[in-house]
Amino acid sequence: MASQDQFQRFIFEHSQVRGAWVQLADSYAEIAAQADYPETVRKLLGEALAASVLMSGTLKFEGSLSLQASGTGPLTTLMAECSHERYIRGIARYEEQLPSAGALDELLGEGKMAITITPANGQRYQGVVPREHGTLAECLQDYFVRSEQIATCLILFCDGHRSAGLLLQRLPGGTEPDDDLWRRVNHLASTVKPEELLSLESETLLHRLFHEETVRLFNADAVAFRCSCSRERTLAALEAIGREECYSILEEQGTIEMDCQFCHAQYRFDRHDIDQLFLGHSLH
Repeated sequence: MASQDQFQRFIFEHSQVRGAWVQLADSYAEIAAQADYPETVRKLLGEALAASVLMSGTLKFEGSLSLQASGTGPLTTLMAECSHERYIRGIARYEEQLPSAGALDELLGEGKMAITITPANGQRYQGVVPREHGTLAECLQDYFVRSEQIATCLILFCDGHRSAGLLLQRLPGGTEPDDDLWRRVNHLASTVKPEELLSLESETLLHRLFHEETVRLFNADAVAFRCSCSRERTLAALEAIGREECYSILEEQGTIEMDCQFCHAQYRFDRHDIDQLFLGHSLH
């Protein structure tokens, strides 16, 4: 059976309206299995992962896009990240008392949400996502309209086993026919059912929704779970902590052990490693 983990762009011919579609199964299952998430958290994490893939598909350079949320509610942390290679990872942290269902504000409480874009070359950019709506999709739509001035329709579904999303955007500079097209495709997209988005192949889904329009599909990209952690990056994190703190930990524990929160990879550093990190230039 072919993997459902795919991302695909499409455009409506002769217009300034574009779209993207994503389905996640295996990669989502791997990420969700990293912790014993309650269903509410598991579903929201799936939506966030699908959203990160769709939004990263709008970038024109190499790098990564992450969606991060933190709050005072029972869901304290939510993070999903996608690279230009369509590698995804994500995590959520929560307290014991969690509602079985609820709006985004009920889960996160007071706090903030942001989109961080990290180019492989260049400066990192972070944009604040307004949290004035009850769903993740509505908040992200609002972000594109306010921050990017791009009319956006975003639909996200997750059933706890699969996650999927559909993104439509009307780029600036369109004509009056584009206005009519935008209204039509928005209405048609709003009719999609969760099971259709979660299970149908892209061609079948787009034909069912937009069969009266001329849609051009681009080649699909495979999506996979892959963590970007490494021993080198972990050492860089220790360097950021500082020499004094690292040697203090060594005195107390003998070694410094760090676990990746995304994939649970374990890294251990002894005094020789820390000497090389902070004193390496003077040991030669």
